[in-house]
This record gives sequence, structure tokens and C-alpha cells, in this order.
Amino acid sequence: MKNFFKGASCFLAAAMLAGIWGMQVKAQEEDVILSGIYIEDMSLGGMTVSDAKAMVENYVDSLSDKVITLTIMDGNSVEITPADVGLSWNNPTVVEEAAKIGQSGNVVQRYKAAKDLQYENMVFDLELAVDKELVKTILTEQCAVFNVAAADATLSRNGGGFVVNPGQTGLIVDEAASETLISEFFGSEWNREDASLQLEVIVDEPRGEEEELAKVKDVLGTFTTSFRTSGPPRSANVRNGCALINGATVYPGDEFSTYEAVSPFTEANGYYMAASYLNGQVVDSLGGGICQVSTTLYNAVLLSELEVTERHNHSMIVTYVSPSADAAIAESAGKDFKFINNTGAPIYIEGITTDDKNITFTIYGMETRDSGRQVRYESEVISQTHPDTEVIYPNPSLPVGSVSVQSAHIGYRANLWKVVTENGQEVSREQINSSSYKMAPRTATVGVATEDPNIYNQMMEAIGTNSIDYVKSVAAALSTGEAPPPPLETAPPEGAPAEGTPPEAPPAEAAPAPEQPAEAAPEG
Repeated sequence: MKNFFKGASCFLAAAMLAGIWGMQVKAQEEDVILSGIYIEDMSLGGMTVSDAKAMVENYVDSLSDKVITLTIMDGNSVEITPADVGLSWNNPTVVEEAAKIGQSGNVVQRYKAAKDLQYENMVFDLELAVDKELVKTILTEQCAVFNVAAADATLSRNGGGFVVNPGQTGLIVDEAASETLISEFFGSEWNREDASLQLEVIVDEPRGEEEELAKVKDVLGTFTTSFRTSGPPRSANVRNGCALINGATVYPGDEFSTYEAVSPFTEANGYYMAASYLNGQVVDSLGGGICQVSTTLYNAVLLSELEVTERHNHSMIVTYVSPSADAAIAESAGKDFKFINNTGAPIYIEGITTDDKNITFTIYGMETRDSGRQVRYESEVISQTHPDTEVIYPNPSLPVGSVSVQSAHIGYRANLWKVVTENGQEVSREQINSSSYKMAPRTATVGVATEDPNIYNQMMEAIGTNSIDYVKSVAAALSTGEAPPPPLETAPPEGAPAEGTPPEAPPAEAAPAPEQPAEAAPEG
């Protein structure tokens, strides 16, 4: 009898357990999540996997208009929303994991899992993620605009001495560190409310301690050219370009770009229309004359023995320096004059122009060369090519009597040599560059517009002689109503030097021809 009651008791307990778990098993078969399971504060109890996922996704979407203020520096900030950085749910598989609770093990183990949830909820984390490319774009396009670059300390001249102008500390958004900061904030730290986040900033210290700048006191090199024959526009361009370079402080190892210092070639930047070279012709362009500035600086740099990293000769010869001693700038051709401060101290570039139209660049630094060492530069002309013809262009849109002449240019090939002496004895001779200058014939543009066919024929007959001087005499006579000179029987000998032709090897400070061209936007 005793065994009977014992067996009946066991049977009854088993039946109770079976009844309790009948509902649980049925629920699990329908993929319904047990009560007491949460993702953050969202209850998943009684939901299917798909319903639970939909609920969480809707919640994440509801966060998209929260305002996150990215604080940068100096009171600057940028407001973004989670939608701007592509906020997304990063661990959706946690729902499947929640649905498996109470499904594994025997009946007792499942019962225990369900019972445990009645006493303590099981809470899963909601993991969020952002699109790193969108974060990068915000940092680059919206936050980096508040960057303040460091400004190195500079020098200025005052009464023959130097004054140190303190630099400015730079503050720059650390984009890599800030990207990580934003990702981690949304991934694990965000409380799902409006928030503020301080971005990472790099402090960029300026260069130029007073002790270092005090080393700048010696003249390393100085050079002068003349622009006495230049008209007002070209003279103004030379003065303007010189002023834009004057006062530059270049630290050891830094490269100086003349083009960057003097550009852009616009009226707003102080430039006027003046003569420059373009395709073998002299044309007016904004900044004509600027290459006399770069050329003068080039020679001062050579005498200072700084490292030249880019230099181009003009397309045609200039007269204010010897062949191969020029340095052209051409915006359209990408020509620049650059050099590196290869000394152990900063250098200071002083540029001045005088009332009698001289331009001088002087480079100051710390002299380390021996006092007996002297440097000079010699121009060597390898060959010359003289024009062997004249070219005349009739222009039917200009009136008869109008003649515009451009001088011929001799073609040159030349080398520049650096000669070093020590205590008066030559110790080295090194070729610095090799330059080739185009030959250009003397040309004239002649007006032939007239209603009188006789005058037109006379003008065209004069043009046919291919003599610019004869054309000029005929044009002068026709414009005053006088009888033109008799026609030439033969064209004048070709190849004679034309007016304005530069000397074979002009001295370093020779005056340029009137309105001597130099390069700006056109090549010259």
C-alpha cells in the first residue's frame, strides 16, 4: 500500500509538470519569447522573433531626430542627428538568442529557466553603429572649417635690425581620433537623448623661438636689377611683386614658392596689364613684369647658395640679366621658381624698390661659410640664332597708316656656371643650368582698311616688299596725304639685327628694353 501511494505521488507530480510545460512547449513551438526578457527597457515577452525585431527597428528609427552637438573649439560647434551618421542596429541576432531561452535542455531545465525569469529579468544590450564614411564627411566638410592653422613666428625689419613677431598656436580637429570617439559614443555611451560631444583637437605649436630667430643677422646674398625703361604699368607690377615677397621668413628645410607668394595675377592683388611673352609675341597681360621680380630673387638665392628646386628660363631672351641667369614664372605653363632653406637657421627675404627704379632682394640668415670663400656666376653663350626674315601681318580692321612693330629676338643657348674662390684662388667651377631661348623675327601689324582702292593697292604693294621700314615710310606718307616713296626694287637684306635686340651677354644689371616683357599668365 505504501509503495502504491508513493507511485501515485510521483505520477501526480509528473502530470503537474507536464501540464505546466505544455503551455511553454506550445509557446516555444510558435516562436513566442518568454516573459521577463528585454532589450534595454523593451519587453520581448510574448512576441515572435519578427515582431520583436520590428519593435526594436522602430525604436532605433525614432532616435534619428535626436540632436547631438559636436563641440569643436573656441565656442564653435556643429549639430548633427543620428540619421546624419547613418545610425543602425548592429546586433539584430540578439532576438534569436532571446527566443532560444527556455527551449534547450530537459523539462526540468526548461521549467527552471522560465521560473528564473519570474524572479529576475534577462536584459540584452542594444548595440548601435554609425557609417564611418558619413562621419568622416561631417568631420571634413563641417568641422574642419573651424581649424586654426599654426602661424609661425616671423621677422620684420626695423631701423636696420630685426623684430620678432610672435606666432599663433594652431587648433586642428583630429579627424581620426574624433571618428573613433563618435563611433564609440553611439556604440556604447549614448543615453538615447540629445547630447553634446567634445571632439578631439590637436594643438599645433608654432615654430620660432626668439633664440632661434636671433640667429638671423648676416647678409647671405643680395642682387639688384633695373627697370628704369619700364612704363608705369610694368613698374607697378614689379613694385607689387617685390612687396608681396618682402618680409618672408623661411625656416630650415622649408621650400619657398615664388608663384605662391606673388599670385594671383589679378587687379585685386595689385596688378596691371603690361607686356609679357606669349607664343613668340609680346602681349599685354595682368602681371607683366613679374618675372623680373623672380629673376632678381633667383640671383640673390644663388649668391646665398640656397638649394634651388625649380627654375625655368624665359622662352625668349631678357636683357636685365645675362643669359641663363633668369627665372621665369608662367601660370598657364605651370612654371615656378622654388628654393629650399638648406641652412641651419631661418632666413629673411628683404625686397625693396627705389624711386630710380631698381629692385633689390637681400637674403639674411646665419653665415657659416668661411670669410675667404667667394661665389660668383658666369654666363656662357653657346650659340646664337639670328632672325633671317621679317614678318608683316596686314590687318583689314585697322586704318591705313597704322603700323605696330615688335622687335626681333636673337635665339640663344647658354649655360650658367658657379665659380667658387677661396682666398682669391678658384677652387671649383660647376654648371648650374642650361637654357635655350627662342629666336623670333621682327614683326609688324599693318592697317589696310580704306575705301580708296589706290591707297589700298599702294599699301599692299609696300607690304609685298617684306620690309617693315619701307612699309612704315609708306604708311606715314599715306596718313599725311603725301606721295609715298618710290617702291623698293628689291627687299632689304635679311638677318640684320633688329631694333631692341639684346646684347650678346648683357651685364647683370642692364636696363631692359622699353616695356621689357616678363611672364605672368602667358608664357614668356
